[in-house]
Amino acid sequence: MQIGIDSFVAIDPEHQHEGSPSAVQRMANILEEIELADRVGLDDFGIGEHHRTEYLDSAPAVILAAAAARTKQIRLTSAVTVLSAADPVRVFQEFATLDLISKGRAEMVVGRGSFTEAFPLFGFDVRDYDSLFAEKLELLLRIRENTEITWSGKHRAPLQEQGIYPRPLQTPIPIWVGVGGTPASFARAGALGLPLVVAIIGGEPHRFRPLIDLYREAGARAGHPPEKLKVGLHMIGFIGETSAQAKDDFFTGYKRAFDKIGEERGWPRTTRAHFEAGCSLKGALMIGDAEYVASKILYVNEALGGIARLNFQMTVATVPHAQMLKSIELLGTKLAPIIREKLPG
Repeated sequence: MQIGIDSFVAIDPEHQHEGSPSAVQRMANILEEIELADRVGLDDFGIGEHHRTEYLDSAPAVILAAAAARTKQIRLTSAVTVLSAADPVRVFQEFATLDLISKGRAEMVVGRGSFTEAFPLFGFDVRDYDSLFAEKLELLLRIRENTEITWSGKHRAPLQEQGIYPRPLQTPIPIWVGVGGTPASFARAGALGLPLVVAIIGGEPHRFRPLIDLYREAGARAGHPPEKLKVGLHMIGFIGETSAQAKDDFFTGYKRAFDKIGEERGWPRTTRAHFEAGCSLKGALMIGDAEYVASKILYVNEALGGIARLNFQMTVATVPHAQMLKSIELLGTKLAPIIREKLPG
């Protein structure tokens, strides 16, 4: 199993007086975090895409390109690219360029996004949520397979024998599909034979087993071999020297972030009891010391029928930079070796 990190490059502009870094400093911090993840041997680092005041990740390929010049081994991916509100041609060009800069370490995770700000921002109707993604994914995959494209659809101007450049170093450049909890999304990814990233940010992860089985069954029916149908997870996580320390370090920022989203979506306010339940063995929060979180990963791996990658979303909450660096170090030097020993290959 690969172990990595996803970041939304969170910043808390409403709490600057409490010591949150400026936008310039936060960008410097995220590059330092990716450099450290590379040094401690983590497998990949993902940057999300949002268009909101509390995140600085509206241009993930730019951040990843800066990181590519400062790293050597770690794979660099989006987490996720909001493909529904983007131009697949431009997305491919950006990540092909990243692949060349990184010497073949680029990937992309494409999805529809859990927020809707990108749709009006780029001139799309959120009511076309499903058809936008289906059409643009089809075009992106066509571009990956063919340098010259002739194509027409509903949501984009047609292409007539257009060359798409540059081409990436990797053939093909990896494209994962990011999903939440919609059965049709799992089935579509399976039918296309694309690797899957499941965002599990609450509840109990084992409840996703029927959806993952649906993905694998759809892939098998379409004739794709099992080894092609890889499942990755995107889960909120944070590692501390002790489980108590990890939870104390993370809770304040976690509560602040989820209370803000809850105000928009009608969720109840986050309580410590709710947080502690998520940190329990069968909960979705990968928060604790390395040994405890490793035991949770092994449980989730078995419950979901085998996982190829697990990325820790460590910056849904704003955490002081020094604590973040320490957590990344523990993730690479303490937790990842346990998982590699227990789940070799």
